[in-house]
Amino acid sequence: MKVIVYEHVSGGGYVGQPISPSVLSEGFGMLRCVAENLKTAGHEVTVLLDSRLSKLNPLLDIDCTVPIFYPHEPEKFLTSIAKINDAIYIIAPETGRTLQTFVELIEQTGKCSLNCASSAIGKTSDKTVLYEMLEKLGVSPKTVILSMNDGLAKIKEIIKETLSYPLVLKPADGVGGSGLSLVSKENQLASAVAKISNISKEKHFIAQEFIRGETASVSLLSTGKKVKALSLNKQNIILVGPEATSSYEGGVVPFEYWLKQEVFKIAEKVTEAFPGLKGYVGVDFVLTEHKSFVVDVNPRLTTSYIGLREVAQFNVAEALVNAVLKGTLPAKLENEGFACFSKVETSKPTMDAFQKASKLINVVSPPFPLNENEKSITLIVGEGDTLNDAKLHLEEAKRRLGSIIT
Repeated sequence: MKVIVYEHVSGGGYVGQPISPSVLSEGFGMLRCVAENLKTAGHEVTVLLDSRLSKLNPLLDIDCTVPIFYPHEPEKFLTSIAKINDAIYIIAPETGRTLQTFVELIEQTGKCSLNCASSAIGKTSDKTVLYEMLEKLGVSPKTVILSMNDGLAKIKEIIKETLSYPLVLKPADGVGGSGLSLVSKENQLASAVAKISNISKEKHFIAQEFIRGETASVSLLSTGKKVKALSLNKQNIILVGPEATSSYEGGVVPFEYWLKQEVFKIAEKVTEAFPGLKGYVGVDFVLTEHKSFVVDVNPRLTTSYIGLREVAQFNVAEALVNAVLKGTLPAKLENEGFACFSKVETSKPTMDAFQKASKLINVVSPPFPLNENEKSITLIVGEGDTLNDAKLHLEEAKRRLGSIIT
């Protein structure tokens, strides 16, 4: 097929605005991995790329790049080039209905959408609907949906009646660590609410019981009827108070946990509970010694794909295509070895250093030297037969990168 892949951060969604190096490292990393997997599967692949990135000629094994220079060009080009392509895959955040809006646009073209149905995206992105379902299934931490319209005094009163400190506050449409705060005392609430308000236009937000445990996710494939868990992934999340920025730093695939099969069953059950979730789906968990809690559902590709594709003994992108278009799942969903992936902050590289770093085999997303940023962030991966091997290869990759960019 002829397939278009649009990743919002690197594909022109931030034209005319600064791009966060941290978010860019994840976005471009996902774009590169899924586009190259589709190419390996024999498809003709076209990507949209922010002109600031396309002029740097980053390494992408694809057939065609469409540079984006102005806002609203992504929507225009996706609509126009859809006519000469067969299928389209959108990688975008749920924030501000971005993912849902783009998928609706693709559905209107009449071409094959490789995404979850826009209706299902809408339901899982609406945290009121999501947590109502998770509560019904008995798999979520104690959760309260709050409103900015209530005012701080009312918010404090509701939390006092329903939850205890410490607790987690997060936006209803956030992704990664965006707007996320660990609130230990009531006097931190004002700052935590303001933090959410600064990054989200949604009036509703979430207060949740803080569960001490390991942050993890499950990657799944769904035909819309049949669902199969692919891997349990460790998430390295730095959760901080409202005065700082929480962040997602990388992860490990697979993650060894003694209740893994139970977690897989829960993730599959949650995915099945939302008709229209198909293709690739991610379900986020907090895992304790004896129990697992679902904290979010991602109706889209997640950063864990970068590690999963290193260990999967099948082409995950092609399996995604087959799940959506043929309603089939791979007969053998086998993984082998381990993959560790991590963000690495560097100084803004020279063009020569950028080109050298881009050619390193372990670099998934290079350190883009964008004028508006003083720093760059690289996403690198280490793979090995054992977890220790993968960690050693990751550290070796960091050292090689450090020898190029000081």
